[in-house]
Amino acid sequence: MKLAARVGQVTPSLTLAIAAKAKAMKADGIDVCSFSAGEPDFDTPNHIKMAAEKALNAGKTKYGPAAGEPQLREAIAQKLKTHNNLDYSAKNVIVTNGGKHSLFNLMLALLDPGDEVIIPAPFWLSYPEMVTLAGGIPVIISTTAESGYKITPDQLRSACTPKTKLFILNSPSNPTGMVYSPDEIRALASVVVEQDILVVSDEIYEKILYNNAQHLSIGAVSEEVFKRTIISNGFAKAYSMTGWRIGYLAGNEELIQAASTIQSHSTSNVCTFAQYGAIAALESPQDCVQEMLAAFALRRVAVLERIRGMSCISCPEPEGAFYVFLNITKTGMKSLKFCNALLESHQVAAIPGIAFGDDDCIRLSYATDLPTIEKGLDRLEKFLQQYL
Repeated sequence: MKLAARVGQVTPSLTLAIAAKAKAMKADGIDVCSFSAGEPDFDTPNHIKMAAEKALNAGKTKYGPAAGEPQLREAIAQKLKTHNNLDYSAKNVIVTNGGKHSLFNLMLALLDPGDEVIIPAPFWLSYPEMVTLAGGIPVIISTTAESGYKITPDQLRSACTPKTKLFILNSPSNPTGMVYSPDEIRALASVVVEQDILVVSDEIYEKILYNNAQHLSIGAVSEEVFKRTIISNGFAKAYSMTGWRIGYLAGNEELIQAASTIQSHSTSNVCTFAQYGAIAALESPQDCVQEMLAAFALRRVAVLERIRGMSCISCPEPEGAFYVFLNITKTGMKSLKFCNALLESHQVAAIPGIAFGDDDCIRLSYATDLPTIEKGLDRLEKFLQQYL
């Protein structure tokens, strides 16, 4: 069978591949410590599940509007106004099948063949693949640990060409956990306006912040930036709703209508009764978010303390999300070889940095319990001692 050429232009997700391999090993009875999944290990809070159950029992099981339940779109718009200082209304919001789907809809609605999209590296591994599938050209801009893995205004300005359509901003970041300060956001915003480009701000980790780090949504900087801003977000990380597949895109009404048209011919509406769980997540007290954040903060400290005591690896201190991005240059191994050897010999699953655009690093997720973290880091330390 001759497949479409576009299939050969993208690579399968290494994150999902490593996670699947670890799960298969566990199914065979092997004790695997997995740091691979970007998925909170907590159950979805009970009040959210109860809201979905109530909707299910009330017969909310039929087709709904392709752009999402009106009550949820309104709740999202209200959240964006109240918490992010973004003046959106329900018509500026589309509910999607997860945050990933919101970005995929955006790329299809926005990009023409040859349009360039600026992506700072390290990046979430699906960004360039989505751009490629939509016919765009990913323009990868490398950052370093010394810069906190943050793109500078000068780098952004230098990367812009007449073909530049979009800049992808992710703060807090997957895979590095870095957070742009409000001043850094303002500096990037000035370049967005100066170069007259669009920016999509992926804010899926906005509620997971440490040590008084602040999240400023770039669209809140000024009206000129707001007109050029698109917001991608969802419920997976903050509310431990990864399997619910509920995300959203917010932006210019014309763009949202275009994304809705695309969605109407692909997935149609997001699972109807699940959307009522998302409404409860937004409109109920946020204690559950703070409880999970407190647990992540303890895990973060435990991981960083252990990493500092190991030779040959290092990482900057993450200010958000639930990842550490370890530099393994001193080991002499590249990331895929390192992760395969670590999994096979010591049963620890980590994600190769090559998936995120940096082959000298690996990503560990601490979205798992403390005993697993301690045991897994013991094994990592033994691996380093044995092989190095």
